[in-house]
Amino acid sequence: MSILYEQRLWRLVLAAMMVPLALIAFWPSPVDQPVAGQLASILEFLHSHGIPNWVNYKFVEASANVALFIPLGIVSALAFPKKTWWQIGALGLLVSGCIELGQFLFLHDRIASPSDIVTNTSGAVIGALLVAYSVKKERPAAFRQRTSPSNRTRD
Repeated sequence: MSILYEQRLWRLVLAAMMVPLALIAFWPSPVDQPVAGQLASILEFLHSHGIPNWVNYKFVEASANVALFIPLGIVSALAFPKKTWWQIGALGLLVSGCIELGQFLFLHDRIASPSDIVTNTSGAVIGALLVAYSVKKERPAAFRQRTSPSNRTRD
């Protein structure tokens, strides 16, 4: 598969990912509202079995926000391989900022939060760094050795 074709495919996947992301972000009521009681029960059970109290609703919500944007970072890094991890993070910041602004302006039952912007952006950065790390690891050892400045011979 050609690199250009592969990038176009990842860009299509990225565009398609925006649909479920928008549904989650702009659902009129909080998406965890139907399971809030079960989540509280699970956390209570975990706390009674030795899980620290800092593993609470805020922790679960923040973790979910990070996890929601990791795929965005991964697919963005694959769709735009010449972009750096911080540029993908800036994309995550932009997308998250638009989501939070939309929630603030249009959704009265949702709470726009600066901490959501931070956690979402962190997820995008983590995704981009995972791709950068895996791409770096995939290069053959001979290639890494050949490009190292300390291994060059003088003429």
